[in-house]
Amino acid sequence: MAKPKPPIRKLLAVLGDQLNADAAVWREADPRVDVAWMAEVAEESTHVPSHQARTALFLSAMRHFRDERRAAGWTVDYRELDEPANAGSLAAELRQAIARWRPQCVEVVRPGEWRVQIALEQACRDEGRALRILEDDHFYASLDDFRRHAAGRKQLRQEFFYRELRQRHGVLMAGGKPIGGAWNFDRENRGSFGKQGPPAHPAPRGFAPDATTRGAIRAVAARFANHPGDLSLFDWPVTRHDALAALDDFIACRLPRFGEYQDAMWTGEPYLFHARLSAALNLKLLNPREAVDAAVEAYHGQRAPLPAVEGFVRQILGWREYVRGIYGVEMPAYAQRNALGADQPLPAFYWTGETDMRCLSDALGQTLRIGYAHHIQRLMVTGLFALLLGVEPLQVHAWYLSVYVDAVEWVELPNTLGMSQYADGGLMASKPYAATGSYIQRMSNYCGQCRFRPTAREGSDACPFTVLYWDFLARNRRLLEANPRMKLQVRNLDRLDAQELAAVRRLADRWRRALAAGKSAP
Repeated sequence: MAKPKPPIRKLLAVLGDQLNADAAVWREADPRVDVAWMAEVAEESTHVPSHQARTALFLSAMRHFRDERRAAGWTVDYRELDEPANAGSLAAELRQAIARWRPQCVEVVRPGEWRVQIALEQACRDEGRALRILEDDHFYASLDDFRRHAAGRKQLRQEFFYRELRQRHGVLMAGGKPIGGAWNFDRENRGSFGKQGPPAHPAPRGFAPDATTRGAIRAVAARFANHPGDLSLFDWPVTRHDALAALDDFIACRLPRFGEYQDAMWTGEPYLFHARLSAALNLKLLNPREAVDAAVEAYHGQRAPLPAVEGFVRQILGWREYVRGIYGVEMPAYAQRNALGADQPLPAFYWTGETDMRCLSDALGQTLRIGYAHHIQRLMVTGLFALLLGVEPLQVHAWYLSVYVDAVEWVELPNTLGMSQYADGGLMASKPYAATGSYIQRMSNYCGQCRFRPTAREGSDACPFTVLYWDFLARNRRLLEANPRMKLQVRNLDRLDAQELAAVRRLADRWRRALAAGKSAP
C-alpha cells in the first residue's frame, strides 16, 4: 500500500495511554489518506518527576504499538525522545506534524488528562486546524452515563454506580439479583496474615526486556537519571500479548486468594496476591471487559471463590469506572479542592524512604525502587500519613503521579484528592480514611520491627500515626462531627482529658515542624 503524501485528510493523534488498535480513532480512519502521529516528549516526564520505570513503560509500549501499526499498513509519524529535532512538548510536536502533513483536521480519542487536552486544542488553534475529539469507548460507561448518574446527587458513592453497571452489563447477576445474594463481599476481604506470614504465592509473571524495551530503558537512563527508580528491575508487560499473559497468570495463580488478603501487607512483599494489571489497563493494552470476564469465568469454573472474584470485579467495573467519571465531570476545578485546609509540605522522606517508621520505610522504599505499591499501602500507609499530617493535597497528588508506574491523572487524581486526602469534603468518599497505627499493626508485620509503639500517643516511642490521628480529629473536629460516619471517632476525643490531649497535640506539632524543616523526626 502506497503511503499517503501531504496534504492528507486526517492526522490521528495517538497518546501514550491510548495503545488499543480498536479505538475509535482507528475505526473511523483510512490508511490510504490518513496518518497517525505519536510523540515521546520530555514534558510528559518532567511536569512531575516521573519514575524511570513509568517513563520506560510508556516509551516501550508506545514503540511496540508503533511497530504493530506500521506492520498493519499504517503510516505512523513518530518522534522518539532522543531525536535531536524533538521539540520537548506534545503541543510543539503536534504543531510541527500539522505543518508537515497539512491535514484537513486532527482527530484524537478524548485524552485522559485535562492538561493534555488543553495543549492539543491550543496547538490546533495555532495551526488553524479543527480538532475532533472522539469519545473513549474503552470503558464500560461513558462520561454521559456518569453525568446522568450524578445529576441531582450531593454525594457520589461508588457502590450505587457499581450496582448500576453490574445490572446493565449482567456481571455476576442471576435473575436480576446479584449472585451470592449480596452486591459486595468487602467484609470477607479484610484478612491479615497473622504471625505466620503470607501463604505461598508465586510472584507476578515478569517480562524480560526485548530490544525495543532495552532501547527505551537506555533513553530514560540517559535523560532522567536523577528521577526515582531502578531500571535494572524493569519487567512490566509492554505489549498486548504480554498484558494478556499477565492476566492469565493472575487468574490462575493469585485471584483465588486475592479477596481474602487484598488489604494485607507484609515486609518485603510488594505484590502478594495482587494482579499488577493496572498499568496495562491504563495504557489500554488490556480491555477491562477482558479482565472482568476472565475473573467471572474463573468463578463459574470453580477456580476462584465469589468474594475474591467480586472484589476484583469491583475494583475494575466499580472503582475504576467511578473515578474516571468523577474526573471527567468535576475537572478542572476538582484539582483545587482542599476541604480540610491542609497546608503542610510533603515530607522529604517521601523521596528517599529514609524514616524510622517501618511501614513508611517499606512502602516508600519499594515505591521508589520499582514504582509499585498495592492499594492499601497507598491508601493506609503513604496516603494516611499525609492526611493526618495535613499535607497540601496538590503536593500529595504530584507525588503519586510521579512515582507509580500505573499513574495516569484521570485515575490517580480522584483517588488521591478524594479518597485518600478527603480534599473534596466527601463528594466521593463517605468519610476520611483516618486511623491510628493500630490499623497498620493489625494488617501487617511492620509494627513488630518498628521503634514506635502503635498504641502509644505520648512519649519518645509514640507512633506518629497515632499521635497525628488524635491531632487530626481535634484539628478538624467541627467539620468531622457533622459526618454521621465520623461521630463515634470524634466522640472518642472526649475520652482524653484536656491535659493529655494538649500533650498529644504538642507532640504532633513538633512532628509537623520537624518534617516541614526537612528532618525525618523531631
